[in-house]
Amino acid sequence: MRKNGEAPIRFILVGLGHIGSRYARLIEENPNARVLAACDLLSKPQANFPVYASLEELLQQTAGQADVAVIATPNGLHSAHGIACLKAGLHIICEKPMALSLEECDALEKTAKEQGREIFCVMQNRFSPAAAWLHEMVHSGKLGRILMVRTDCFWNRDERYYTPGSWRGTQELDGGTLFTQFSHFLDLLLWVFGDVQDIQGYFENFTHGDRIPFEDSGTLHFKWKQGGLGVLSYSTSVWDKNLESSITILGTKGSAQIAGQYMNEIRHCHVENYTQPVLPPSAPANDYGGYQGSASNHHLVIENVLAVLRGESEKAVSVEEGRKVVELITRIYAVRDLGLS
Repeated sequence: MRKNGEAPIRFILVGLGHIGSRYARLIEENPNARVLAACDLLSKPQANFPVYASLEELLQQTAGQADVAVIATPNGLHSAHGIACLKAGLHIICEKPMALSLEECDALEKTAKEQGREIFCVMQNRFSPAAAWLHEMVHSGKLGRILMVRTDCFWNRDERYYTPGSWRGTQELDGGTLFTQFSHFLDLLLWVFGDVQDIQGYFENFTHGDRIPFEDSGTLHFKWKQGGLGVLSYSTSVWDKNLESSITILGTKGSAQIAGQYMNEIRHCHVENYTQPVLPPSAPANDYGGYQGSASNHHLVIENVLAVLRGESEKAVSVEEGRKVVELITRIYAVRDLGLS
């Protein structure tokens, strides 16, 4: 592992779309990191570093020079691209979701262990002050026994997002609304409340017609394994722009809610013998023009990677936690597909 005072950690970028380009800017802004090169199917003449047309060429040209690869390609390519970079001797930052199947997750983890490399799963919403506050409230017992948790994720993804010829909205590369839009919120639920059981659900494609082969909306009912009831409602059919994402909790010692477009603010706090704190401001949303993504905490993801590789910190998200999100989505979609059969 690296120590303070050593040369900057060197990154390559696999994919230079919206999120890959954002990683490039954030890495270049960090004095302890730098971008060596990238690959993308489309030409990126504005880049300040070499951009190759294929991953094979990128790995060949940077062999022995890079430390970390950022996997920022479509969901269905995360496993194959991650494995190629691990076999080249690189640690990887894998954008959410870790993969689209448990088999792909396991193949990634197996390769990392064989190569002695690290996988950093990106679940950036954990870094939001409101999410960290909620985690502490629940795990410290301040809310008492958790009775009910309601989660609402209501976003807009219309024709500006699902453009013809794009990987978005395809079963093979997108995988579904829970994988692409809401996997980081499912991670928050698992991180804060633990696993679920007895999942029941309803799913519809309300407004996306033939653009996508899966649901754009769903409502789930389940039980938390540690006790209590849960509801998750999600949709990408909100007109024109995102509405909100929220978690509402009823406990035996109080109630709380984090909300806003990205669960980035405390909307309600009424807890026995407790005064709501003033939280630091959250990072702004990732702005993609016609639509917005989740809170842009990726600079903190990079800081965590640097700290881990210097031997100063533990990983913010373990491989097991990244896999757990894929496992939960797989179980939810098994309920969906059973209902369609």
